Amino acid sequence: MRISSVLLVALSAMIAPPAAIAQTPKIVMEEMMVPSGDAGIEIFVRNKRPADMVSFRPERTLLYVHGATYPSSTAFDLQLGGMSWMDYIAARGYDVYLLDLRGYGRSTRPKEMSDKPHANAPIVRGDTAVKDISTVVDFILKRRNIARLDLLGWSWGTTLMATYTSQNAAKVERLVLYAPAWIRTTPSLVQAGPGPIPAYRMVRKDQALGRWLTGVAENKKASLIPPGWFDAWADATWATDPEGGNMDPPVLRAPNGVVQDGVEFFGAGKAYYDPAKITVPTLLINAEWDQDTPSYMAQTLFPLLVNSPGKRYVQLAEGTHTIIMEKNRLELFKAVQAFLDEAAGL
Repeated sequence: MRISSVLLVALSAMIAPPAAIAQTPKIVMEEMMVPSGDAGIEIFVRNKRPADMVSFRPERTLLYVHGATYPSSTAFDLQLGGMSWMDYIAARGYDVYLLDLRGYGRSTRPKEMSDKPHANAPIVRGDTAVKDISTVVDFILKRRNIARLDLLGWSWGTTLMATYTSQNAAKVERLVLYAPAWIRTTPSLVQAGPGPIPAYRMVRKDQALGRWLTGVAENKKASLIPPGWFDAWADATWATDPEGGNMDPPVLRAPNGVVQDGVEFFGAGKAYYDPAKITVPTLLINAEWDQDTPSYMAQTLFPLLVNSPGKRYVQLAEGTHTIIMEKNRLELFKAVQAFLDEAAGL
């Protein structure tokens, strides 16, 4: 395992009101590559925590995983207005981690991604992704000498984190499902095109923006994403795939295992995991304009969490699937933080 040098980053005044700036903690960042157990495959992991944190507790430790197309760091830890969601949580006394699944971001890309898309079957299916999560969870638990931690997933990441939790409840303190996916009655916005599903798909920036704004009223589009935020995210995200960036036009390559799973499970009316096997406190949270994982999914899933103590469902106003990077993102941050802080006794 390779661990980078430690950096200290100062958080901006956006994290705290002016009177509290002096008390805002400095944040330590570490980056590491964790062997997956499969030959040649390493998982990129980033950690942020207060510089003075010397003891670690399950309820103050959190791991985030991304969705079907884009890596973790360029959303969860993207500096927008001087602050990322990862910073926001770490500044409140948490030991926070993110990971990129294989084939995404800074993790190893399977060899199939250097071949033509249709030369291989879809790669990085859910069972493989859950294996990567399991590897990183075990790494964190051993590193911090703790028995459990909090899990946070976005979009496809909710399916993965929920699946992991249903299989490993003893290792999970709390579960947060942001934009939860469930059995689908509307078409998916993640499409691989006609014919057999290829190993991976290629996404342009204009396609990403079109998907982002799907379902938003015309008179709301201009004010939804603050100026410069989409470009900051797109530039950071596409930069994680230099090979795709050298194509004309530049693309981001994303594994299609999630698409194949969608066809065989949620898109076919079959559950990918059993919600009744989730036995930890669970938060479902989404935004009203989300067309990737529309509200009916969370509303259908919620009553199926029959063994989740203290479960709750929150819907946020005037936001999409990507409210994490929109004008109302602090409403997402605050709602999730309130749920996490209950267990931390804050």
